[in-house]
Amino acid sequence: QVQLVESGGGLVQAGGSLRLSCAASRSILSIKSMGWYRQAPGKQRELVAGITGGGSTNYADSVKGRFTISRDIAKNTVYLQMNSLKPEDTAVYYCNAKGGQLSQYDYWGQGTQVTVSS
Repeated sequence: QVQLVESGGGLVQAGGSLRLSCAASRSILSIKSMGWYRQAPGKQRELVAGITGGGSTNYADSVKGRFTISRDIAKNTVYLQMNSLKPEDTAVYYCNAKGGQLSQYDYWGQGTQVTVSS
């Protein structure tokens, strides 16, 4: 099991930057994979960026070149650096972790609001 706590959301103008943090309750090296998802009002939750235990990353096409997922193993924390923010990035952002030997467990943080103004 793993507990996740997100922070770093807030209000920002278009073109600005934010860094989201996701603190995990155990070593992130023991977690199969972690990722950031987002959900805008009336929309489906979508994967924004993911990182595996081995450090491989993937991104949604809409954020490639603007967002970067990274990790600080010593702090048990995964980050999402968001640059060149657009109004369409406005959403609740959720940290996710997949655990268990077969990745059969799916853990979620409480979410953090990101609002990008025009």
